[in-house]
Amino acid sequence: MSSLLVFGVFFPMAGAVISYLLGRYQKNIRDYFADGVTVITFAVFLFLLVCRMNGSFDTLSFTVPYVCGFGLHFTLDGFRALYAAIASFMWMMSILFSKEYFSHYRNRNRYYLFLLLTLGATIGVFLSADFYTTFIFFEIMSFTSYVWVAHDEKKESLRAAGTYLAVAVIGGLVMLMGIFLLYHIAGTLQFDELVGYVSCADPGDQTMLWASGSCLLFGFGAKAGAFPLHIWLPKAHPVAPAPASALLSGILTKAGMYGILILSSYLFLGSSAWGSMILIIGVCTMVVGAVLALFSVDLKRTLACSSVSQIGFILVGVGMSGLLAEENGLAVRGSLLHMVNHSLIKLALFMAAGVVFMNVHKLNLNDIKGFGRKKPLLNYIFLMGALGIGGIPLWNGYISKTLIHESIVEYISLLQEGVVSGIFSADAMRAIEWTFLVSGGLTVAYMLKLYVALFVEKNDDPSVQEKYDSLKGRYMNKVSAFALTVSATLLPVMGFLPGIVMNTMADLGQSFLQGGEAEAITYFSFGNLKGGLISIGIGVLIYLVVVRMWLIRKEEGTTVYLNRWNPYLDLENTIYRPLLLKFFPFFFGVICRVLDSLVDTFVVVLRKTIYRDSKLPHELEEGTIITHMLGCMANAAQKAGNATIWKKKKRNVDYEHKYALVYEELQEDKFIIGRSMSFGLLMFCIGLLLTVGYLLLVS
Repeated sequence: MSSLLVFGVFFPMAGAVISYLLGRYQKNIRDYFADGVTVITFAVFLFLLVCRMNGSFDTLSFTVPYVCGFGLHFTLDGFRALYAAIASFMWMMSILFSKEYFSHYRNRNRYYLFLLLTLGATIGVFLSADFYTTFIFFEIMSFTSYVWVAHDEKKESLRAAGTYLAVAVIGGLVMLMGIFLLYHIAGTLQFDELVGYVSCADPGDQTMLWASGSCLLFGFGAKAGAFPLHIWLPKAHPVAPAPASALLSGILTKAGMYGILILSSYLFLGSSAWGSMILIIGVCTMVVGAVLALFSVDLKRTLACSSVSQIGFILVGVGMSGLLAEENGLAVRGSLLHMVNHSLIKLALFMAAGVVFMNVHKLNLNDIKGFGRKKPLLNYIFLMGALGIGGIPLWNGYISKTLIHESIVEYISLLQEGVVSGIFSADAMRAIEWTFLVSGGLTVAYMLKLYVALFVEKNDDPSVQEKYDSLKGRYMNKVSAFALTVSATLLPVMGFLPGIVMNTMADLGQSFLQGGEAEAITYFSFGNLKGGLISIGIGVLIYLVVVRMWLIRKEEGTTVYLNRWNPYLDLENTIYRPLLLKFFPFFFGVICRVLDSLVDTFVVVLRKTIYRDSKLPHELEEGTIITHMLGCMANAAQKAGNATIWKKKKRNVDYEHKYALVYEELQEDKFIIGRSMSFGLLMFCIGLLLTVGYLLLVS
């Protein structure tokens, strides 16, 4: 059974190559083959999940030895089985929808190739048992998913893909540095061997351990979309195909969260300082994403910014689990369940947005307004996702948000009783609690904005509205309708049956996240409903006051959605691109030139003073014996020419001196280049590349 782990990772990758070859000859066969690959992958992990739930095994492990000396290590427990099944399910539904969505697209063969490659890499991340294996598949996942964002090959698509790739590459390099540091101080990269390492590490290693953890957090946070590394999400989603957006938001961000969970639940287990840092990042991410989504007038950009905010909710739960230590049961379960909920919710919402774009080829709310009228199935699909992400009682998002909120309330109570202490006071935690509730209200407000624009309001152009209404049942085929309906129906089922579905999933991940015992929660008691109702009330108020009165302009009976977000608040265009493309190259270029000149000046001073050249008795006045001989021969030839062919216009050039000057100039250039810092760095880089290549070949 352990061999199924490596099968689940490499089978989709092998299928990707085969599907590409099939697509060069018969596209329909390729489509069916790709569907079959995802169905088989889902069936394998569903089987493993059922076996794990039945107690057939506790954990499974498999090692692929000799890969770069470390080997690839895979393991499967309850959490990994759950998320591998969710990932393969989402890929299966996305690829079913892709056939209709891409019917008029170019480069479909390339899309299927990288879609299946990314599936294998993502499964590899979730099954990894050490940081080395995680890093390998994490980087494969980043590079293969880059093609999704750049698929259209338009200017805005390529720019967004460049941003995505830059964040991924920088994050990967920083992560690799963290892995080097961690291996240096701990001597292992195995997750199970690093449990609670922060508490048993030598005092002298603590600083390096935190440096390592910060580097790893940077790399994982970049993929998860945590603030301030969230910039790729609002740029990539509007230009990426909708099925790819569903996976980028629903699963690839969770691969980043997987790494953060490993850091928090293993390496820094029990560290309140780490938990406090994650909590601060989570609050910032939660608020920034919600505000960006509220201001957006683009359907997919709003959903992308919403993903940033929901990642913030998850990070708040992870931070609370660190602060609560042994009492972290509620926070752990809430974090895990909100990861699952967000994955499934965004699958339904992004595919619904794909249906809109597939028919209209526009995403601006002013253009697509009224599209969903007289389309009950699309209305149902979008509404299920909106109610789920809004945390409405009886839908799945309410359950996970309630657990995270209750963990905050529990921590406030412990602070008041003096049982725990930390950098946060009880008043500060109350402020965080209200920030949590207001962010939930912002979620309700921007989802209400989208729902009203799509399904309630009419388009300002009656002819356009008539065209939308005439589509009725012809806006998606039966296969797409099946994929979207199944994905959306899961959300209320999970919310209606939390004791059966949600608690079972939480139990699967409890041990992986080192969660303590959690008290039984009555999800629909008034005390728990109160938090959700407060968020709903705040959301309705924000919609009525902020959206309807400020973000909408009414003109002669029409409503226009306004984008009031100041472009100077765009971190990428205002800070990151100027720093990376202008300031840093100029700044470090000046430093390198100064250092290069200093080294050359130092060498010249030494040559003029301590190492001053002494003239040898037999040394020529200038040049070398070779330039002297060539010059004499040239002078003799010149003299003969002056006596014969150049009699009327004689030439008078001292070739011995001329050749000596040329030699001196060449020597000077060689001296400057050979002793310059730039040349030294170039030689060092070439040597390093050759060394790494040799080590890879030898290993």
